[in-house]
Amino acid sequence: MTPQQYRRIRELLETAFDGEFGEDDLEHALGGLHVLVEEHGLLVGHGAVVQRRLLHQGRALRAGYVEAVAAHPRRHGYGARVMHEVERIVRGAYMIGALSASEGAGEFYRRRGWVRWEGPTAVLAPGGLTRTPDDDDSTYVLPVEAGTGIDVTQLIACDWRDGDVW
Repeated sequence: MTPQQYRRIRELLETAFDGEFGEDDLEHALGGLHVLVEEHGLLVGHGAVVQRRLLHQGRALRAGYVEAVAAHPRRHGYGARVMHEVERIVRGAYMIGALSASEGAGEFYRRRGWVRWEGPTAVLAPGGLTRTPDDDDSTYVLPVEAGTGIDVTQLIACDWRDGDVW
């Protein structure tokens, strides 16, 4: 990613999230694959897929974790375009897709086939497995591989990171 692309992505995220997109949030999106949607030279959509490990029923799942999905607030349809490509990436390389939906975005993801995680969420923190009840209602998954035995009513845990763990 060039410094100019980084600045443009940062500006879009600031606009889309009304100034509520922190440095940790942006850091979580780095190191993965970025989807950019432009219109007439203006960046109007962004999403990133980063690899994470999720622990579920004693197994580590290779997950395509979706970060920093944003669309310009005065444009329509760009979020769907971003997610179409994000989902193609997830389906092509991972056992499962996962994301934490911002407030009010759950229905958008459900319409696209994402499933809200019904069971408890947790993190593999430095001190051991720690419940994350604040994330129980915002965690969504996109099962990709058949036969993985994913049960959305059971506990799922993510790997540790600074900031919001989910």
